[in-house]
Amino acid sequence: MADIQALKMRFIDLYGADSAHPIRVFHAPGRVNLIGEHTDYNGGYVFPAALTFGTALLMRKRDDDQLGFASTNFPLRKHISIQELTYRSEDEWINYPKGIAHELLQRGLSVGGYDMLYSGAIPNGSGLSSSASVEVVTAFGLLTMEGHPADKVDIALLSQKTENEFIGVNCGIMDQFAVAMGKKDHAILLMCDTLEYQHVPFDSGEYKLVIGNTNKKRGLVDSAYNERRAQCEQAVRDLQAKYPELTLLGQLSLEQFNESQHLIADETVRKRAQHVVEEIDRVLQSMKVLEQGDLAAFGQLMIASHNSLRDLYEVTGLELDTMVEAALQVPGVLGSRMTGAGFGGCTVSLVHQDSVERFKDEVGRVYTEKTGLKSDFYVCTIGDGVVEL
Repeated sequence: MADIQALKMRFIDLYGADSAHPIRVFHAPGRVNLIGEHTDYNGGYVFPAALTFGTALLMRKRDDDQLGFASTNFPLRKHISIQELTYRSEDEWINYPKGIAHELLQRGLSVGGYDMLYSGAIPNGSGLSSSASVEVVTAFGLLTMEGHPADKVDIALLSQKTENEFIGVNCGIMDQFAVAMGKKDHAILLMCDTLEYQHVPFDSGEYKLVIGNTNKKRGLVDSAYNERRAQCEQAVRDLQAKYPELTLLGQLSLEQFNESQHLIADETVRKRAQHVVEEIDRVLQSMKVLEQGDLAAFGQLMIASHNSLRDLYEVTGLELDTMVEAALQVPGVLGSRMTGAGFGGCTVSLVHQDSVERFKDEVGRVYTEKTGLKSDFYVCTIGDGVVEL
């Protein structure tokens, strides 16, 4: 967690002192998806967890209609009237909170003027949901400050809608949901189509979750994300010959898919669909083995997930594959996989606590030798969702 006192001093340096209006502080975490990748927009199960590090937001009421945006992570700062909340590419990161305020106004909710300072501890472009963290903390902060109900499921949906319609990224609900609804020491089994969810205890005992950042920058909008999504939609259209009521791949059982996959004409499209259906099955298997405390079996499911993302969905790439391969050579590692959308970003590995330092050294060395990039590693704890501090 960021040093709140230091951030308050920074806030006053930026915006000046104001004894009439207190500075309030909100926090939304980053998230890691433990298993279940590219299933969310296919209406399937995912298994994310909130992290203890994320985005802090300091807010103070203004007496006009201006929203002040500043960040400790980026140089760009602006004041924008709430009458002028349109997407502009030159506004960079500010488009995310601006989009949230715009969406609240679209819903007929009041939004006043505020000065805001963001401070993120999530590496940008890492695939740990820095954008969802910013969206959710902004929605929670504005709703709370304005005295509106701050329902966390609703905040997740509002944040997703902002990303889809204002930012133009066709993302699923998982990131925003995990960031809003996280619970300490629990993962979330989420059915993305219906938003049915349950918090599942994640007791890793002597094993630690280690996130490896490839430091290969990726942009979701520019990546093959929308192409994969279109391929999954094509698979659904092909399968409707046998299942006319089918609207999402997540509605198919593995057995149904195996019986009907021949209906998918294009081999690439078939591979994409196979990954989705098998990955959803892996999520459900993960639930069972974790309930039995079988971490080794969960590790094997993580490895199978990565292999499928590499071979069938083709979203890994040299950097992620190199990092996972190096991780699996280290004694005490039960499993490793890419997490997030792919094409760079992060891996998540389940590593025995006695092997963590060796893991960082060896994986880091092999990774740099093969890719020329430097990696970063974070030993993670699972934390709570969005909150006022």
